[in-house]
Amino acid sequence: MKYKNPIPTVDALIEKNGKILLIRRKIEPFKGKLALPGGHIEYGETVENAIKREVKEETNLKIKLIDILGVYSDPKRDPRGHRISIVFIAKPIGKKLNAGSDALDIGFYNPEKLKKEDLAFDHFKIIKDYLKYKKYKKAY
Repeated sequence: MKYKNPIPTVDALIEKNGKILLIRRKIEPFKGKLALPGGHIEYGETVENAIKREVKEETNLKIKLIDILGVYSDPKRDPRGHRISIVFIAKPIGKKLNAGSDALDIGFYNPEKLKKEDLAFDHFKIIKDYLKYKKYKKAY
């Protein structure tokens, strides 16, 4: 019997001075669009280590994990197939940003000025959920 299972991923919501850290994707899908730093969990890796690794690879930042914003599992969130993302809220450790691996560039953006069409995957929804989390201390 062959199973077809969703692929687990992680994303980080990192805020500094009221702005959200986003990368500009270097590769498809959504090449050129803004996205939260994150990616696939490697076999044998914890989700916590995966997000720390992905953020370091894409931004050169170390992070401190604060909370889990939520789990995003809409089968249509990624055109490559069904992926489930665990989204962490994190604080940056260090100040030197460098775009790496999957990122064309990186920067902090005002979440209130972002448009849905500028963002990859379901990251616009995730950012909106984060703004609710900050206001009400819960995402849903």
